[in-house]
Amino acid sequence: QVQLVESGGGLVQAGGSLRLSCAASGRTFSNYPMGWFRQAPGKEREFVAAISGSGGSTYYADSLKGRFTISRGNAKNTVYLQMNSLKPEDTAVYYCARKQTSGSYFQTPAYDYWGQGTQVTVSS
Repeated sequence: QVQLVESGGGLVQAGGSLRLSCAASGRTFSNYPMGWFRQAPGKEREFVAAISGSGGSTYYADSLKGRFTISRGNAKNTVYLQMNSLKPEDTAVYYCARKQTSGSYFQTPAYDYWGQGTQVTVSS
């Protein structure tokens, strides 16, 4: 069983930054791509960013390119999401997830394990 635990969320003013972390259990962490998604109240869960198992390839939602950066530390079984220039519309629960070997990086069905989420609130 894989467990994913997010941390680093909180309340920040518009224009500020946060770094989210996702710690994963298991000895095969580096074999799997990882992703971040978010869900705002009343909205569907949406793709934020993803990273390949080696960390050599990254993928972003078009609207977030340039502000968010995904990275991973395989020695620590951790994936990160650096969020800069935050806006009120970034307010959501942020989830990390482990991607299966097949399927689109951008779609939730391709991910088989999910964390419990961490709340990010950006005040104006």
